[in-house]
Amino acid sequence: MSLSTHVLDATTGTPAAGVAVRVESRVDGDWQPVEDGVTDADGRIRDLGEPGAGVHRITFGTGGYFDRQGVPAFYPEVTVTFQVRDAAAHHHVPLLLSPFAYSTYRGS
Repeated sequence: MSLSTHVLDATTGTPAAGVAVRVESRVDGDWQPVEDGVTDADGRIRDLGEPGAGVHRITFGTGGYFDRQGVPAFYPEVTVTFQVRDAAAHHHVPLLLSPFAYSTYRGS
C-alpha cells in the first residue's frame, strides 16, 4: 500500500506548501512512527511510505503553516486517523484547510 497527501489552503485557493506531515501506525495499541515529510510547492507529498493494513494517522502541522503566513488560526495541528483494509491499494488523504475549519476525504 502506498500513501500520499495533498493540502490546499481554502482561504487563498492555492496549495499549502511547507506543511509538516507525520504518519504513524498503531501497533499493539501504541503509535509507531512511519514517515515524516513536508508538502512541496504544489502542496503534495507523493510518497509517505507503505504503512500496510491497519490503523494509521496523519498529523498536519497547520499552526506552523499559518504562522508563516501571518494568519491567526484555531487548529495548531490536524490529525486524521484512518483504517487501511486493502494493503495493495494506493491511499490518498487530502486536507482542505482554512484558519478555522478543515475537511478531508479519501482521495484517489
